[in-house]
Order: sequence, then structure tokens, then C-alpha cells
Amino acid sequence: MSAVSNFHDPFPSDSAGNRVASIANLMQLAGTYLSDHDLRHIREAYRFSDAAHLGQFRATGEPYISHPITVAEYCARLKLDGQAIQAALLHDVMEDSGATKEELIERFGTQVAELVDGLSKLDKMEFSSREEAQAENFRKMLLAMARDVRVILIKLSDRLHNMKTLGIMAPAKRRRISRETLEIYAPIANRLGLNEIYRNLQELSFQNLNPLRYATLRKAIISARGNRREVVNRILDAVQTRLAERGVQARVFGREKSIFGIYRKMVEKRLSFGQVLDIYGFRIVVKDNANCYLTLGLLHELFRPVPGKFKDHIAIAKLNGYQSLHTTLVGPFGTPVEFQIRTEEMHQIAENGVAAHWLYKNGVGDLNHVQKTTHRWLQSLLDIQNQTGDSAEFLEHIKVDLFPDAVYVFTPKGKIMSMPRGATIIDFAYAVHTDVGNQCVAARVNNITTPLRSELKNGDLVEIITAPHSCPNPSWLSFVRTGKARSEIRHFLKSMDVEETVELGKRLLNQALEPDGIDIGELNNATWEKLVKDSRMHSPEELLAEIGSGRRVAPVVARRVLIALGRTDSVAPGGKGRTPILIHGGEGLAVQRATCCMPIPGDSIQAYLKRGSGLALHTTDCEFARTAMAREPERWTEVQWAEDISRSFDVNIDIDVRNERGSLTRVSAAISDEGANISNLSMNDDLGPQKLMHFTIQVTDRQHLARVVRAVRRVKVVSRVARVRNKVGKRYLR
Repeated sequence: MSAVSNFHDPFPSDSAGNRVASIANLMQLAGTYLSDHDLRHIREAYRFSDAAHLGQFRATGEPYISHPITVAEYCARLKLDGQAIQAALLHDVMEDSGATKEELIERFGTQVAELVDGLSKLDKMEFSSREEAQAENFRKMLLAMARDVRVILIKLSDRLHNMKTLGIMAPAKRRRISRETLEIYAPIANRLGLNEIYRNLQELSFQNLNPLRYATLRKAIISARGNRREVVNRILDAVQTRLAERGVQARVFGREKSIFGIYRKMVEKRLSFGQVLDIYGFRIVVKDNANCYLTLGLLHELFRPVPGKFKDHIAIAKLNGYQSLHTTLVGPFGTPVEFQIRTEEMHQIAENGVAAHWLYKNGVGDLNHVQKTTHRWLQSLLDIQNQTGDSAEFLEHIKVDLFPDAVYVFTPKGKIMSMPRGATIIDFAYAVHTDVGNQCVAARVNNITTPLRSELKNGDLVEIITAPHSCPNPSWLSFVRTGKARSEIRHFLKSMDVEETVELGKRLLNQALEPDGIDIGELNNATWEKLVKDSRMHSPEELLAEIGSGRRVAPVVARRVLIALGRTDSVAPGGKGRTPILIHGGEGLAVQRATCCMPIPGDSIQAYLKRGSGLALHTTDCEFARTAMAREPERWTEVQWAEDISRSFDVNIDIDVRNERGSLTRVSAAISDEGANISNLSMNDDLGPQKLMHFTIQVTDRQHLARVVRAVRRVKVVSRVARVRNKVGKRYLR
């Protein structure tokens, strides 16, 4: 048992704040757990790195080789294997000295070279901005980490040493690097359960971002130590005595909370330093799970627990594998004190996370809980990358998954699932399976039908209802929380968009070729190859997508088809006699209703081929359409509604009513009785005798709308009904 210690730094520095780096210290530390064979390779890597960095110096004035030696020493303190120590020594040679990956493979083997490559930046590539370059660097690093977790363990050690020597940098650069560390590297360390590195990175980032606040709080904490030493010692003595009386063997030690942790609590709860009473906490390490719960009971006998401040992370571990019992008690003089109770194995995992076990040594079948959760998260990085081509988008998906605060919910079969705090029902559906998310139409939470955007709470029982032909709604992107859900939705929408656009391109091109009696389905491969080559495309699908998205006009491509067929004497396509394109209403993003006139089946329609976004449907009497047609007549095509439409369409209507009690209920009932769904409702604030209600209702066609209008007109309080046909509010009275 021990008394209270200061904030623990597993990577100590000398009295001046710098590491005294030497290969002798590294070899001594690595020699405590590695073989002579590994040590020989480590020394060889040191010689190679020393020669590569000869004549290079850090901004602090030290020889550059001191940095990779220190990073390697940090890795040795985590007890990483010989290959990881070699990669730590070599991690900058590709970037700073021009060494090639092939050279490293020849000298040190493929695995070491892959680790170094995953750590190397992409300075030789050209990017349009610093943000784009940084996003690509993170993407490469995270994907390398997904293949081999040692990459991130070395990278975090590298970042930790850089943060310790950041004081020499210009203030703007210090702030940029510190902010990046807080936003990316510290959360990754936390996500992997590397709590010591996590707390150190947070502390160093805060120190560089807010040096004055850091210094002020540090001074206040040092002053408070003396004032609270008596309280801490009394608690420590009481706990040690009670555990000894009951025969519980335990290590009890106090810990001072980090300066950044205290500052964050002050900000989040709007407290002054004097109001933050629990700047100390205690940790109790026992031999097994049963003693954890026995110790908890003894503590609750000794001091009064604070209601709502108990968490059982043993029964339900955190996302990063962390396990402990947490309880807050009211100590002497009314001071709240937090206790963490865990076993020795839990303690090792809590401090070193995934580094406490070799994720990359054993197969998936041998993984323990920490390894399994980490393995799933790392695999999700690869899954997201497969759905995302853009580096900035990839980084955006990853950042939302880096914070392990979680809620724990249940499937109908009783399985516990961890979800990030703020996760919605849609996030849960995608966490179960991609197909469940894509086909989700409704959900019941605790046996109550609940909107899909609802946030989940601890203990919720969630049942997802699916339909085979449903698909993701683009609006889901505005509220989903997890990177997996976001990337899967975007991937589905993109793939559906391409398929719909290609199909629309076929229909437009067939329409343009119809006067010449040509069907593109009858074109042979040689004709397609010539057409694709002349159009400078890569495939027929790409060319058709260009037509369907409006980037190419169908009559022009049709003329190329005629040339490819040798039909130069044919009538120019695009003339009279073309069959209108049938609109089924389910074409998705390739065919959209124009918001200026909001056409529905039964309205006479025409279509404008928008550049890059398919067809826009307008009514034939739309004023905006008339103006656009006069300007670009070649981009308009004939369309008509198909007869087999079975879906509903949004229509805006305005209803003037007398301002009486129950008016809204009667109008809503009339709309519902005619089978129309109300998707939106708003009213003006006029408290006079008349009130204007703005409804968005869903109807199948013009006749359905007419029935709804007649039903609403029969309501006695209604004086007028109008269909709103454009954004500026022009009405067509029915």
C-alpha cells in the first residue's frame, strides 16, 4: 500500500525536462524482455538510423538521432517486440534521408519496412492544401494501424516525445500541433486503452495551448496538496485498516487528477477551482472479481456513497476494454472522493490497453475482450476506407468514432451493444449489420414505436423493423453519429445514384435515337468501343452516366452513334416523333421534382436536363420553366407519368380557417380520412378571427389531391384551400 502520488508519467525526463537518450539505455531496457537475436537487429537498426541522420539536428539543438532513440525507448517501456523497436529507430529515415522501402526490406525484412512505411508522411505528394495533406497522412497512418496495431503504438510514442520538446517551436505551430494532438492522437490513445499516454498527451497539449491557465492551476494544486493532505491520509488509513480487518489483500494508492482533467471539469460544470473538491482519487487493486465487489461493499460501509455516482465497468466494459468499479464517496469533512476498484489484470489493461497484449501475435480465435473490441474497431477502419475515396471524408468518419463515452443498449435477444454517446437508432441498425441499416423503416425502443433519429439511452431495448425494398434516406446523414453508419449511407446513395443515372442515360439516348429506328441494346461491342473512345470515356456505363447526369446532351451523343454506325445520311436525331420518357417516381436522385412547381402524377410535365444532376421535372405551365426553356431549348426533353405509380408525393397546401378551438383537429382528421399523410404543419402567429395553416401532405396523384381538397372544404371552419405551387407562394385555388 502506498500514499498519494503525483500525476504519473511512465516516460520520465531528466531534471531539465529532456530525455538523456542513449543506445546503452535502450539496450538495457530492451534486454530485460527481448532475446539476444532481437537485440542484435535493434543495434543494426540503430547504426543505420545514426548514419542516415548524421549531421541532422533537432530544433532543440540535439543530434537528431536522440529522437528515434527516445521513441524506441518509449516503445520498450510498452514492451513492444523487436520489430517494433527497430521500426521506431528507423521511423524517420524514409522521410528525412531518402532511404527507400526496398532498401529497408533488404536490410530489416518486410514487416519492419511496412511499419516504417505506415509511419512515413506523404511529403513527396502534392496536395491543394495543408488540410488535405494532413487528412491523407492520417488516412494512411490509420489504415496501416488497421493492418498492424504496432504502427499507432510507435506513432503515439513519437508524438509524445515531440510534445515534450514542443516548447522550442513558434507559438502558432505549438498551438496547431497541440490542437491536432487533442483532436486526433489523444482520442486514439484513449480508444486503444492507452490511458497513461492519453493523459500525458492531454496534459502536454493543454500546457502548450493555454500556458497561463496551466501554470495558474498547477500552482493552485500544489498549494492545495498541503491543505488536503490530512484528509487524504485519514481516508487512506481508514481504507487500509478496513480491508486488513476483512482479510482482503489489496494495493491501495492515491492519485492526483491531471491538471487538464480538473480544467475540463471546471469548464463543463462551470466551477471555480475552489469548488472542485475531488482533485484526488484512490485506486484499489485486488486479486479477483469477487474481491472487487467485496471491497466495494466495505467502502460503502465505511463512507456514504454519493447517489448516482456508481458505475460497474466490470460487468459492462468500456468500448476500449477498460474494466473497473467506480464509486464516489463522501469522505471526512464532506469531501467527495472517487475510488476505482480493479484486479491486477484489469489494471494492466487500464494503463496499457491493447499494448498489454499482442493483438498481432495470435489469431482472432485467441483474442481476449480487449483484443476483440480493438480488432473490430480496426477492421471497421478498413470497411470505412472501402466505402470512402476522399481522405478528408475518411478522417471525418474516423473522428466521430474516437471518443469512447458510450451507452449500452440491448438487442431483442438480450445481447449488450456499446454505442457512442449520442448514437441514434440508425447507428444501432448499422452496428447490427449493414443490410439491417439499409433496410430499416421503423424501430421500437422499450416496446414503443420511436422515431429513427432518436438518441439511445443506457438500458434501452432496441428492435429494428426492416422492409426488403427500402433504402437509406439522405436525411439520415444529418443525425447519424458513427463513422460506420455515415460511410455506409453515403456509399449506398452514391452507388444507387450511379445506377439510376446510367439507367436514365439509356432512356435519354434511346429517345434521341428513336426517329432513326435504333435501340442501344442492339449495338455491338465494336460500336460501343468506338463510341467510348471518340467520347474520351472509359466504359459505356461512364458515357451513359454522363448523359443521365446532364453533363452530356443525348442528341449530341446520338449523332456520334450514327457516325459510328456509318449512318451519316440519317435524319439528325432529336426531332419530332420521339416517344416521351416515362417517369415512375422511384428513379431516386437521377430524376427530381422541381421545387418551383412540385409536379405530381396527373400534372402535365416536361423535364430539364440539369448539368451534373439528372432530370428536373416541371409542370408545363411553370413560369420558371418557360424562362429556362427560352434560354436553353436543347436541354429540354419530353416526359410523361407512367401508369403504374404507387408511391406518394409531397404537396404543399394552405388552408384558411376560423380561429376556433378544435379547428386544427377537424382539418387534420379530414386530411387523414382521405388517406393522405401529414408530413409537416405550421401556422401563422395571427390571433385574429382567421388563421392560415401551412400543410405538407403526401398524395398519390392529382385526383387524390382533389379528394383531399373537397374533404377539407366541407369542414365548416374552412374558408379557403390553396395548393402552393412555388417557393414564392403563388397559389392555384382549387
